[in-house]
This record gives sequence, structure tokens and C-alpha cells, in this order.
Amino acid sequence: MESFLAQATIYFGAAVLAVPVAARLGLGSVLGYLAAGILIGPITGLVGGSEAQQIQHFAEFGVVMMLFLIGLELDPRALWAMRHKLIGLGGLQILLTMGAIMAGGMVLGLSWSVALAVGMAFSLSSTAIVLQTLSEKGLMQTRGGRSTFSVLLTQDIAVIPMLALLPLLALPSLASHGAGDAHHGADAHGAGHGAEHPSLAAFHFIDNLPAWGVTGLTLIAVAGIVLAGIYLTRPVFSYIHQTRMREMYTALALLIVVGIASLMLLLNLSPALGAFLAGVVLANSEFRHEIESDIAPFKGLLLGLFFITVGAGIDFQTLFSQPFTLLGATLAVMVTKGLVLYGLALLFGLTGRHRWLFTLGLAQAGEFGFVLVSFALQQSVLPPDLGGQLFLIIALSMLLTPLFFLIYEQLARRMKDVEEIHEPDDIEAQGPIIIAGVGRFGQVVNRMIMMNGYRATVLDHDLATIRLMRRFGFKSFLGDPTRPELLHAAGLKNARVMVVAMDDKDASSKIVAYARKERPDLFIVARAHDRVHVYELYRAGADKIVREMFDSSLRAARYVLEELGLSEYEAAESEKRFYHHDRRTLRELADLWKPGVPLAENEAYIARAKELNNEMETQMVTALDQSDKPSTEKESA
Repeated sequence: MESFLAQATIYFGAAVLAVPVAARLGLGSVLGYLAAGILIGPITGLVGGSEAQQIQHFAEFGVVMMLFLIGLELDPRALWAMRHKLIGLGGLQILLTMGAIMAGGMVLGLSWSVALAVGMAFSLSSTAIVLQTLSEKGLMQTRGGRSTFSVLLTQDIAVIPMLALLPLLALPSLASHGAGDAHHGADAHGAGHGAEHPSLAAFHFIDNLPAWGVTGLTLIAVAGIVLAGIYLTRPVFSYIHQTRMREMYTALALLIVVGIASLMLLLNLSPALGAFLAGVVLANSEFRHEIESDIAPFKGLLLGLFFITVGAGIDFQTLFSQPFTLLGATLAVMVTKGLVLYGLALLFGLTGRHRWLFTLGLAQAGEFGFVLVSFALQQSVLPPDLGGQLFLIIALSMLLTPLFFLIYEQLARRMKDVEEIHEPDDIEAQGPIIIAGVGRFGQVVNRMIMMNGYRATVLDHDLATIRLMRRFGFKSFLGDPTRPELLHAAGLKNARVMVVAMDDKDASSKIVAYARKERPDLFIVARAHDRVHVYELYRAGADKIVREMFDSSLRAARYVLEELGLSEYEAAESEKRFYHHDRRTLRELADLWKPGVPLAENEAYIARAKELNNEMETQMVTALDQSDKPSTEKESA
């Protein structure tokens, strides 16, 4: 226990030191965790031995929990809607990558069975690293991110038939040595990853079953998970709820994940896939959010430990003994896989940044590659020496993945203008109103205008938004509203009103300034992001400026006052007084605002703001006193 705690302290300490530095440098947390693992493992030798392997096996449950949480976010109907990408995009990626790497292995002198096993291992990408990075960078909901997720999900499902197929590829020359020798080779060369994986721990009874028996048990296990999720979850959670003990919810959530993982391991199946299936079943449960909040902290912690163990397990001695061979093989695998991915991106219509995100994000091998290589060594499919090299290649490709995401970001910045500025539509209709930007704010403005019988010329630079608007029957035009020629095409010369509702603050100010210069008589209503943006739009020439959160915040405050005892009339009057005072304050402080100078450094602005706040408090108290007088007099009468 003392040694285990010391190892855990080193792991957590390295994470606390390395990850914030990597995040601050814009490298992402995954690269920070990997660097921490390399620091405490190969470089300093602070971790190692059986304790490190125990932590590694413990940390691998982070991947299981991640798949469970992903399943919770997926409605079964959404999963069914993804079937074409799962079968088409994901299935083709696995088959084509496996075939290409198998062909390359045979050219290098490997037998077809060994080359096929290698192709299986390298066809799988890192679910843990890729999904963590997509979530951190806010790329999960992009088209490239969704396509990437579909492929990762297909790969996780494909682990099942791959594990079933590997024993059929056993090498006769190796089988005579027994599984023990092959497994010993994995320990010798796997850099910590060749140790028996949790998913290989319970093969003893199931290895003696015929193929139909294994298939039957698999179907029974899957059906059991589905039925338990549908019929047992509600009564069990209701029973736990009666205890009124918060920690019991956490215990039950962990029991669900660990129990399902144990069941899947018992059947030689992927525990991550079982957890994902359970998550999908529980996605429509009323306890979904409760489970998610209980599991999420454990997922993040264990995933971080998993990445550290990957870095700590890299065998730099073997790498330095043949650096060009192993690095060349790693890059060859990633390039081969990238070419397949790029071709599929073209085939399935991914464009620009989405294509490069899909290609560079999935080009590595992954954690399930460790599982397949370990199992292949145990089943005498791979020679022990080759197995050790494969472990190292997989680890190196995972280590390079965060760098590939950095390459993607550089490409995305250069391609931003090319991708986002499509050829503008021909605007064949002009009217008295122009709306620039039709996101959440602009849509409400447009709908209210239409309800009153008016039609606006709607412009937006986002193709997906325009297509969505058109599907709902709202006529709108694609184009960048900051381009003068597009504003003129939309009728700037004759329009009466312009509504500037862009998300981009700089773009909004630019449009207002240009429109005011071209049309001094035009009435301009502009959306402001915050108080400083109000001042910028005021200087640019907007007539009416609406802070996007101001009115809703006033309404929320009015509800609070009503709940605290004020009548609806009193709360409404208080809201009105605050509104008019704030408007007057804004106009006065706008003259004291200095562009480029932070408000905290503008002494004149701060002093006047304090005076105006004091005035407002005095006015509000006086108004409340006056509103109380009639009722007091009435009571005394």
C-alpha cells in the first residue's frame, strides 16, 4: 500500500505540474499528460514495476467511463440515424486501412496472417485521445467532429469480431511454444503495455467454449444489459433515492459501469463497448443527468492517468536502439492511414477544415491496439519481438496525435476565409428592412417582423444557418454582411431600417460604421455583446443598441422581487426605473469611455460610475418610500 500510494502521488504531482503548462501553451491537456508520463517514466524512472501496472489497469477504466458518458448523450434514435456513417464511413475506414497495412506488411516479408493481425491493430484509432481533444477544442459538434466520432464508434464495435478472428490466425510455429512464452515476450518488449490487459484476465472458461457458445453468451450479455437498463434502472434508483444519501447515487453509478465492464471482460468483449451500450440504453432515463454528474469527475481523472501511463510506458531504450526504423514505421502507418482517411473524406463530401480534422485526428493507432496485440501474442499470432515493436509504434503514434491537432489548427486558420466565405447568393428581393446576422438573436427579430406583415432581407455568412432557415421556410441569403457590395445588393441605398445582429463584435461595429457613413438617415438597431461593445457601437453610429443579455436579466430580477414580496406593479415599476437609469448612465459614460483603455484604468469613468450608482440607489429608495405612503395612510384611516 505504501508503495502504491507513493506511485499515485508521483502520477498526480506530474499531472498537476505538466498539464497546466501544456494548456497555457495551447498544446492541450492530452499532450501535457503524455509529457508527464515520459518525465516520470523513461526520463527519471520514478514509476515502474507492478504498482505502475496496477495504476495503468485502474486508469484504463477512464476509457470505459468516457464511452459510458458518450452513450448517455446519444438517444437511440440518434444512433440509428448514424447507421449510414457507422457502416459506410467507419466500416470502409477499417477495411481499407487494414488492407493497406496488411499489403505493406506482406511486402516487408510478413506472412499474410501476421500482416492481417498487424493491420487490425493499426486500423483502430485512439478513442480516448481524440474525443478528449475534440471536446477540449469545441470540435465535437462540427461536421468533421461528428464524422470522426462515427468512425471511432465503429472501431470500438469492430473490436469484438477482431478478437474472435485472431485465434484463427495462430502461427503453428509459435503455437508449440504456448501462450505463456508469447505472453512473456509481451512483458519483455511491451514497455508496460504487454502486461495482461484487463480484457484478457478472464479467458479461462470461455476459451473452452465452441464458437456458437461464445456467440450465444455474447448475445445474452448484450440483451441482459439492454433489459436491465430498461426494467431495473428505475426501481433501483427509486430505492436508492429513499435513502437520501448523496454518496449512494455515486456508488450506484460506479456499480453500473464497473459491473458492466466486468461482465464484458468475462466474455472477452470490449468493456468500453458494453459501457457505451449501457449509456445509450439509459439516455432516455430520468436519472441520466444524475448518473452523468456522478461519473464525470472520475472519467476525467482516470483518463488523465491513462494518458500518463501511455507516456510512462514508452520504451526509449528500444527506440534509441533502432530510432529510424521505429519512427519511420510509425510515420508510415500514420501516413498510410491518413491517405485512406483523406480519400474517404473526399468520397463522403467532407470539405476544407472538416476534411483535415477527420484525416489528422484519426491517423494514429489507439488503446485498443494494445488489447489486440496483447491478445495476438497470447494466442501465438504474433512473434514476441514483433509484438514489442508494435506496442512502441502504437504508443509513438498516440504521442504524435496532439501535434497533428496543432497542425490541423494551423491549416484551419489559413483555410478559414476560403471555407467560410462561399460565393454569395444573388439577392433578387429588396425591402425596407435589412437584418445582418440571423443567429439566435436575429431569428427572433425576423420572426416578430414577419408576424406583423413585414419582410426583411436577411443576410448571414454561415452556410449551415442559412440552410436551416430555408428548411423552416424563412427566406435568407448567403453572404458576408461586412462586404459593402453585398449590403448594397441587399438594398442599403433605399432601406429604412438595418438590424445588425452579428455574433462577431468587430464585424458588427464595422457594419454599423459603414452603413452610417453611406446612409446618415438610416435607422440602425445593433446587438451589443457587453457594455464596452455598446460604447463602440455608439461611436460607430447606431441609433438603438440592445445588449443581448440585458432585457432577460431585468426580467429575471423582476421575478426575484415578486417572490420576495413586491407586487407585480411594484416590481415592474422598479424594473422600468432601473432600465431608464441604466440607459441614461450609458449615454453619459459613453463620453468618458476611451477606446483601447481598460475600464479599470479609466479613473474618470470609474469615479462617475460610482456617483451614478449612488444616485440610482437613492432614487430607488425614494421611489419605494413614495409607493408605500398611500397604503400606509389607508391602513391608518
